[in-house]
This record gives sequence, C-alpha cells and structure tokens, in this order.
Amino acid sequence: MIHTHVLAMREYLLGLQQRITSAISEIDGQAFLSDAWEKAPGEALQGNGITQILEDGAVFERAGCGFSHVSGPKLPPSATQHRPELAGAPFEALGVSLVFHPRNPYVPTVHMNVRMITATPVGGGDPVSWFGGGMDLTPYYGFEEDAVHFHRTCAEALAPFGSDKYPRFKAWCDDYFCNRHRQEQRGIGGVFYDDFSELGFDGGFAMTQAVGDAFLHAYLPIVRRRVDMPYGERERQFQLYRRGRYVEFNLVWDRGTHFGLQSGGRTESILLSMPPLVRWAYNERPQPGTPEYRLVHEFLVRRDWL
Repeated sequence: MIHTHVLAMREYLLGLQQRITSAISEIDGQAFLSDAWEKAPGEALQGNGITQILEDGAVFERAGCGFSHVSGPKLPPSATQHRPELAGAPFEALGVSLVFHPRNPYVPTVHMNVRMITATPVGGGDPVSWFGGGMDLTPYYGFEEDAVHFHRTCAEALAPFGSDKYPRFKAWCDDYFCNRHRQEQRGIGGVFYDDFSELGFDGGFAMTQAVGDAFLHAYLPIVRRRVDMPYGERERQFQLYRRGRYVEFNLVWDRGTHFGLQSGGRTESILLSMPPLVRWAYNERPQPGTPEYRLVHEFLVRRDWL
C-alpha cells in the first residue's frame, strides 16, 4: 500500500516540476537545463532525481527546480527531532524544491517545496508517512499588493482543508523562515508545514497537491507586474546585500539543506537554491525614509497580510 502511495506522489511531483519549469521558461525565453542523476551503487543513499536549472536568463539570474526520490538505511537527525521513535529507521523521501532568483531587484525571490517521507520503525510495525512543504516570498523592495496577493493565494489553496490551516501554517512559516541569529525575518513569509500526518495519507497528499498547484498562481502575477520596472546600481547593490541573508538562512537554519547534506544527498542539487551573486557589508543599515528602510521595518516583520 505504501508503495502505491510513493508512486502516486512521484507521478505528481514529476508533473509539477515540468509544469513550473515550462511556465518559467515561457516568461524568461530560455529553457532549463535538465540534469538527470542517479546515486552510484554502494552509496548509503540510493535513488535518483532531475535537477532543472536556468542561469543567466533575461528574467531569472538563476532558477533551480529539483526533483529527488531517495531512500536510505537511517533517517538523519534533522528528520527525527520531532519523531524520536523513528531514530535509526530506514526511509524513503521524495519531493520537489525550487528557488528562483530574478535579475530585476523589484521582482522578489521565491521558494517552494513539497515533499513526503516514509519510514519503517526499527522494531517493526507499519510504515509511517508524513508530508511537508509550503512557499514563501522574499522581496527586496516591498509592495503591499504583492504581499497580499501571495498570502491570499496561499489561504485559498488551504481553505478546503480546514479554516485553521492557513493561520497555523502562516505562523509556522514566520517562525521557520527567520534568521534567528539576527532576529530578522527572511522575507514576508507565506505558508510552511512539516511532519504533517493528521489528515491521513489521502488528506495530506491532497493538501500538498493544493499547495504545489497554487505556486504559479501565487508568483507569476507578481513577476509580470514588476519585471519591466527600471532600476539602477543602488537597487542592484541592495538586492545583492539582501541575498546574503538568504544564504545565511539556507546554510545555518534550513532543515531541508541539513537533511540533504547529513543523509549523503547530491550536493550540487541541494545547493541549487544559492544565488549566483551576493555581497556582505559590515553593519550596513538603510537610511530612514528610503525604500530600503521601508523593506526592513515594514515588510520584514510579522504581519497579517490578509
């Protein structure tokens, strides 16, 4: 039965990856490079995947969208911190993860991930499956209508699964996508959930599909609205500076990055979320009254965007 579940999830994820990359290619005018990979025999982690990457495009400076389906003899620590009873359990994990870094600083960076993990308890018993995922938006210049649209699309996608889901997952996203070492939100959030099994397989699968299917509706209207806005060196330098915060989060706090690296995953694919160019500056702070100051003090705070 679990095997059937895995096959259903795999088929959905491969279709989702293709739909998203096709839509992004149409906007950018450049095709994604498709890099199919398979783990070598004898490695602790077995499986395969497809990494699709677009670099140096007209709209996207770097856009990565990866599918992976792997299995291993023992869940890594990042996957069992909330499920200690599964420590050491053999597992199967599959998902689609993407990060798109646009060229124009007025177009926000976006992240989306949907995934499923199945593990078999070491002492025996039925396999346990759970889901995770969500999407979040990281603008470099804040626009209220963009933030409202993104959150409204997330809320509408989750509405069929209970009125509690969007508020819970919105708060979870705010808690998760936070650079706690700086006490600063990474972006304006969205929705995020992990270790989710309370609706059973069918409910969790349907909810995860709804989130994945909502992504293009949430993001593409914002891209189209901002992509032709003129910008200069000041906006570009601020974008590169804020990208540094993105890198900090992914390397220091992100469970998905840690899971991939700890379990022996494919490093090139795990790090496809990294921006191609970035800068750091010592104690740089935007001047009051500027759009850059407004981003930090009005958008990178926890707000009810609905």
